[in-house]
Amino acid sequence: MSNDKGYVEPGKSFERDSNYIEDRILADGSQGWPVEADRYRLVVARACPWANRATIVRRLLGLESAFSMGITGPTHDERSWTFDLDPGGRDPVLGYERLQEAFFARDPEYPRGITVPAMVDLPTKAVVTNDFAQMTLDFSTEWTAFHRDGAPDLYPEALRDEMDDVMKRVYTEINNGVYRCGFAGDQESYASAYDRLFTALDWVGERLGTRRYLMGDTITEADVRLFTTLARFDAVYHGHFKCNRQKLTEMPVLWAYARDLFQTPGFGDTTDFPQIKRHYYIVHKDINPTQVVPVGPDTSGWLTPHHREELGGSPFGDGTPPGPVAAGEEVPASEGAGGATSY
Repeated sequence: MSNDKGYVEPGKSFERDSNYIEDRILADGSQGWPVEADRYRLVVARACPWANRATIVRRLLGLESAFSMGITGPTHDERSWTFDLDPGGRDPVLGYERLQEAFFARDPEYPRGITVPAMVDLPTKAVVTNDFAQMTLDFSTEWTAFHRDGAPDLYPEALRDEMDDVMKRVYTEINNGVYRCGFAGDQESYASAYDRLFTALDWVGERLGTRRYLMGDTITEADVRLFTTLARFDAVYHGHFKCNRQKLTEMPVLWAYARDLFQTPGFGDTTDFPQIKRHYYIVHKDINPTQVVPVGPDTSGWLTPHHREELGGSPFGDGTPPGPVAAGEEVPASEGAGGATSY
């Protein structure tokens, strides 16, 4: 979340504020927030990679029946994300115009950024947590009573030690690495961030050269976390954030891997390219003062054959893909891959 001073501090490298509300919604309710159907509402923005992660995991696990989802618009000001996509500009369940109201219901003096994704308690209309990293792991491990039949195990116990290491590197070097490039306040900080980012992209590319997914033969949360950055790479990070050694489409292994995921239910059907572009190019006024949103790139390539199945494995292992997107949560065809509306 921005303030009036913008996103870039001249002469300084970018440091993310990683202090979130760390309450957890647990099956045993030991932190005061029990897993309970229809008790909570997940608030997301399709533009945000951290929120897109929560949207994908919710859909893969079939948690639509356990908690509802509110979707903000793609842009915000220094105060908050707003529900400008909804009739009357208010979330139909919470009644709020701004997500900020849910944070202030929790703490009237809440001092930090108003971020998505956020889980909101419906009885009090107060935010429970905006800790995006723990939130999706809890969807996998604490909400199991509400998982759909055939849901994948996105955080397999036998792989967790290795997964945690992989996800930590993906987060620090890639998910956050693109922001370190884009929000660098001087040449030296940018050059260092650029080198770190592409070193890590080379690493995941090499890892994926011999395995279909980051952890082997099936999708895990590690893939979800990498995908949301790759999906935004050519549309935003390559140009807007100056991550321009190569486009994703010029990295053969990662481009094929990203298309494989995009064409898997839960990934591409939660990705809205125009909203992604509007968010970054309009909100980051200190990087893009004109707020002009690019028309390109052509996104039809996301639907071309990827041939990753030749490595073996299958997305859901012994499980099954999720069914159709829940009514009212669909990404319009014009805003997905190859859509006519591009900005």
